Amino acid sequence: MGAKPRVAPALREGAPAPDFELPASTGGTVSLASLRGRPVVLFVYPKDNTPGCTKEACGFQAALPEIDRLGAAVLGLSRDSIESHHRFAEKQGLSFPLLSDPGGDVIARYGAWGTKNLYGRSVEGIIRTTIVIDADGRVARVFPKVRVPGHVDEVLAVVRDLQGA
Repeated sequence: MGAKPRVAPALREGAPAPDFELPASTGGTVSLASLRGRPVVLFVYPKDNTPGCTKEACGFQAALPEIDRLGAAVLGLSRDSIESHHRFAEKQGLSFPLLSDPGGDVIARYGAWGTKNLYGRSVEGIIRTTIVIDADGRVARVFPKVRVPGHVDEVLAVVRDLQGA
C-alpha cells in the first residue's frame, strides 16, 4: 500500500474538519466540501471484508434509513482500493460511498493512523475511528478506538443532537 502516512495530531471537537476529495465506490469522487450543509458521519476502518469492519459497515447500512431521515451522509474510509471497495459493497449490500485513500494521507489527517496493539504486537496502522462532522464542516464528535458493538447507536445519538431531533 505504499509508504506509511505521517501521524497527525488528534482532531479537536469544534475545529474545522480537514477537507478531502477521494475516489468513491459509488463512482467519481466525493469531497467534504460537496456535503456542506448536512452532517457527515465518516468512519475510518482498517480493511474491507474483515469481521469487525464488516459488522461496522453493515451496522451503518442498517441505520441508513434513520441517518437519511436526519439529513446526514455516511462515508466509509480505508486504504483499500476502489476495486476492493466495489467487491465489499456488493457482497455486503452497502449503498453509501466507501472512499479509497491508498496513501493514508486523509486517514492520518483525521487522526486515525498510529500505533495499535494487534495480537499482542505493537504495529502502525489504521485505528478504527469515527468522526461526526456538522453541517458547517466542523468536527462535532470524535470516537477514537471504536468498539463496534453499540457504536452506531452512539453515532446516531450525536447526529440526532446536531439535527435537534
